[in-house]
Amino acid sequence: MVLHRYILKNHFAPFSFSIITLICIFLLQFLMRFADRLVGKGLDALIIVQLIVYNLAWMVVLVVPMAVLVATLMAFGAMSQNNEVTIMKSSGISLYKMMMAPLIAGVVVGYLLILFNNDVLPDANHQAKILMQDISNKKPTLSLEPGVFSQEVPNYAMLAREIDQKTNELSNLVIYDYSNPAKVNVVTAEKGKLYFSKDQTKLIMDLKDGEIHESESGGTTLYRKLIFKKHRIAMDAAQFSFQQSGPGGQRGDRELSSNDMLAIIDSLKKEYNTERRLLNNEVYKYTFIDTISNKMPFIKNSEQAGQEAVYVRAIAKVKGTKNIILSNYSRLNIKKEEMNRFWVEVYKKYAIPAACIVFVLIGAPLGVMTRKGGFGVAAGISLFFFLIYWAFLIGGEKLADRNMVSPFIGMWAANILLGIAGILLTMRTAKETITLDFSFIKWLLPRKWQDNQMHEDQA
Repeated sequence: MVLHRYILKNHFAPFSFSIITLICIFLLQFLMRFADRLVGKGLDALIIVQLIVYNLAWMVVLVVPMAVLVATLMAFGAMSQNNEVTIMKSSGISLYKMMMAPLIAGVVVGYLLILFNNDVLPDANHQAKILMQDISNKKPTLSLEPGVFSQEVPNYAMLAREIDQKTNELSNLVIYDYSNPAKVNVVTAEKGKLYFSKDQTKLIMDLKDGEIHESESGGTTLYRKLIFKKHRIAMDAAQFSFQQSGPGGQRGDRELSSNDMLAIIDSLKKEYNTERRLLNNEVYKYTFIDTISNKMPFIKNSEQAGQEAVYVRAIAKVKGTKNIILSNYSRLNIKKEEMNRFWVEVYKKYAIPAACIVFVLIGAPLGVMTRKGGFGVAAGISLFFFLIYWAFLIGGEKLADRNMVSPFIGMWAANILLGIAGILLTMRTAKETITLDFSFIKWLLPRKWQDNQMHEDQA
């Protein structure tokens, strides 16, 4: 029991460090990707934090299995480097027993990740999608330039010939008001001030010393002129304010739990079976040949009609039959692809957590072989296996969505192959001591660096 606690203790610090580091990398990539959608819109800092928190959910799902591999490599690499693995083996403790605690911990982490995938991730993805849509709908803050007409506010065109940046006052204003389709209003003013209402839904324009010229848009001769000392115009500014939508709305496959998707798959399967029966009926109806008369059913009364008319009718019937069968077959394929898309997401919710166990099987023997407990070596080896795993996962998802492989094979192929490789590595490492030598990498470095490293080793 003390041995298991000691091995798990060696895993805890690398695991925590790996999670923090990898989440920071994913977070930086996310911010760089969506920076153009967030910058310049005057969003509150709380909204940005909320968006990041929602997107942390899918980052955690990807990061945890990676952190398990890095932590296992670092823990067993450090114990091997300090000859602790050799001492344990000489005391009669096999590699299988050393791996028992990390494997149990991997099962626990994988189970917690499954619960997270079904209870937290769907809601987080849904809220992140809604929030991103709300942010995309928000236009940048209104900006005015001296001597240039601005039409950013719907139904209004504004011109300010002078703008005081310190006091935010406007001079020599001309405003075209198209809010009333039956009238055209032209407002001029010597001074004005522009600001948003407290709820950010209205754009208020306070004008001083000006005129309102009103005319009918129908081309009549009616004309009215009003002179004012003070005048206020309230314009709709909803597009410049952030309005967060409430919960609800249609959810995609990544915004549903496995139970929800299984219910959808069940209903799709019923529709698929119905479409398949219709297709079989059409195929049977139009390909069945009467064995008694040896004639197609749609060719009747050939004695009464001319031979040419019979052929024309037969060709028309065949073309119509072809279109009906192709249409039914197309609908059948659409239902199949839709079911596969949901099956892929269902299997993914369990395949990624299962990688926590697979990566323990890979990381423990490789850590013993490398005899290096540093983060650099662990990160380098982990990157290689990450690329293999995600290539299989992404490729399998694409092939399964296109109905080229089954969703189960597409999602579980990486776990199966790497799991077999991990078992073989563990069995071989448990039988004999194998060391991976990375000295060949030195020959890829410049000669000057090799000499400096040699002097440091001698010192």
